[in-house]
Amino acid sequence: MRFPRFTVTAVAITVVAASASLLAGRSLVFAAQEPAPPPPQTQPGGPPPPHEMPAPTNLKVLPRNLTGPQVHEIMEKWEGELGTSCKTCHAADPKNLGPNGKPRLNFADDSKEDKQTARKMFKMVEDINSNYISKIDSSGAPVTCGTCHRGHLGPEPFVPAPEKEHAH
Repeated sequence: MRFPRFTVTAVAITVVAASASLLAGRSLVFAAQEPAPPPPQTQPGGPPPPHEMPAPTNLKVLPRNLTGPQVHEIMEKWEGELGTSCKTCHAADPKNLGPNGKPRLNFADDSKEDKQTARKMFKMVEDINSNYISKIDSSGAPVTCGTCHRGHLGPEPFVPAPEKEHAH
């Protein structure tokens, strides 16, 4: 049986088009299943520029040989354990504006009382760990800011559980 050349060509084009359509549909299904990478953010609402971490200049209780990134890592840990931010201890410098037009923090400035308190608390934690916890066999993890503060700038007061009545 012979088909006209036009019919065979039309059928072949239809099969190719249907296959392309099917493949396109499949790729759409796969694309819908895999998350697309986020578009690069170059708009003003994009991510902040990377933090500058210069060498620290005013370490009084932390070891003076720490690098900027090491101090930054310690500060981020304290932020989490205290539920606070850099602005709690560090004063803004109105003469040093960031790219967003807001004053940057002056990390070396000692004018905030919270910074003085943080230094005293750090010394206390070091004393507890060095002179008490380290001398207890199998004492477990060292004391940290989070041991007492648990994500709050001021530790929440301890409230003992009510006494249970004992059956006689």
